[in-house]
Amino acid sequence: MLKDFAKLLTFLTVIKEKSFSKASAKLGISQPAVTQQIKFLEEYLDTRIVERKKNGIKLTKEGEDLYRIAVKLEKAILASEKDLLKIINKEFTFVVGASYAIGNYVLPKYLAQLKDKINNEVHVRVALSEEIIDQLIDKKIDIALIESPVFKDGIIYREWEEDELVIFSNQPIPKQLRKEDLYKFDWICRDEASHTRKLTSEVFEEIGVECSSFSVIGVVASTTTIKETIMHSPKNAERPVVSVISQHVISEEVEEGRLFEGRIKNYKIKRKFYIAYSKERKHDAFIDNVVTFLHGLKL
Repeated sequence: MLKDFAKLLTFLTVIKEKSFSKASAKLGISQPAVTQQIKFLEEYLDTRIVERKKNGIKLTKEGEDLYRIAVKLEKAILASEKDLLKIINKEFTFVVGASYAIGNYVLPKYLAQLKDKINNEVHVRVALSEEIIDQLIDKKIDIALIESPVFKDGIIYREWEEDELVIFSNQPIPKQLRKEDLYKFDWICRDEASHTRKLTSEVFEEIGVECSSFSVIGVVASTTTIKETIMHSPKNAERPVVSVISQHVISEEVEEGRLFEGRIKNYKIKRKFYIAYSKERKHDAFIDNVVTFLHGLKL
């Protein structure tokens, strides 16, 4: 008889992710461990439940039967956990750590909904991605939302949303920028520790643009400072003041015509937002509720 639900959860995750390796990443365990748990189920049931194919995995008939049973069990367990939390009525503050663009411009729109989702007060701490991960390791925050893949042991990382970095100004600039256009601007740059600066520098180097030749008039430490500096910069048709920022940060101002964005011709600067939490809390009902909520958002 099965002693716990963990192996069935592994089985469910393999099916949902359609991959042993993706299930491994999501559960925060090694791929051999995933394979071993599926093998245990097959030995226990004395039948094959999963077949590996070139284009993914396929359930056997017995596997389909087991999947239906496991889904029912999962729903029952989650419902029971939520009921237990209501009985316990924990009074605590759920702390979300977020990097600057996410913490200042994405998350605030959804805090009220998140509070209702977990039925607890939510606090947000904003810092650089690496600092946020350090706080997660030190157990000062419950979950991290970062824009830089700062991978460290003991942490589970889940890809969240795709972000795009754009060049922007407080006056019209070409929507499709040529490489030579970039030398005609005055630049406000992020400090060297910023992931935005590192990613942008890598892209510019890749397309043959020399950042050292830019006219830099200031270096600042945060997304908000960059946005405010550009918005209040004097307008000069000959040399617009520009910088690079997440499209999420300036979406409202662009829509209202107060800021203007451009992209390098035939090139987009893309990155991923990540959700991160401790492996110790991978079965935590609060973490599961928050992750489910975040994945359901349309940023």
